[in-house]
Amino acid sequence: MGFVKHIKEEFQVIRERDPAIKTPLEVLLYPSFRVMIQYRRAHKLYEKGHYFLARWISQRAARKTGIEIHPGAKIGKGLFIDHGTGVIIGETTVIGNNVTLYQGVTLGGTGKETGKRHPTLKDNVMVSAGAKILGSFTIGENSKIGAGSVVLEEIPPNCTVVGVPGRIVKRENQKVPRSDMDQVHLPDPVLEDIRKLQSENEHLKSKLQKLEYALQEVIEEKE
Repeated sequence: MGFVKHIKEEFQVIRERDPAIKTPLEVLLYPSFRVMIQYRRAHKLYEKGHYFLARWISQRAARKTGIEIHPGAKIGKGLFIDHGTGVIIGETTVIGNNVTLYQGVTLGGTGKETGKRHPTLKDNVMVSAGAKILGSFTIGENSKIGAGSVVLEEIPPNCTVVGVPGRIVKRENQKVPRSDMDQVHLPDPVLEDIRKLQSENEHLKSKLQKLEYALQEVIEEKE
């Protein structure tokens, strides 16, 4: 793909997927737009073996945007990095098409692996603010990773993951459209468990109260 085509593609991605955009020129100010243009340049150089120059471009882009993308990472079409500050994408990361990352996301390694050390994100994955995905496993297509989650193992397609460590709290067999990628309205399994316990507790209290009344009636009858 030519460089001009990359620019047009990144421009369109941001215009379509950020509701804060009021004028087309604003796209030029976006860290996501600027860093992805530099990443495409650096990645081509990396593939040709020009490692120092590739890293120089990527590190310069990181200083200017707050987004660090290693030039060795493989990124498909339509990556959208919202806000972007603190995003880190490691060398052997593989990202599919139409993936969304929010600020503070890390796609990193565990420090114990060699070769493929970083995660693979399939198409249409959304990773919410502050989430960390660490290791050389796959996040299945259409999955959502909740804010602040730490994911350390493979996630099947069409799942919602929350918590530390990340756990699957919702599975869906139907494809989730990209427009439904909401990082806020995710299940809260801890709150659900608390509500369940509260309900069971109220039920037990009610039964105990009825038993106490019945026992009192029996005592009064014997007297």
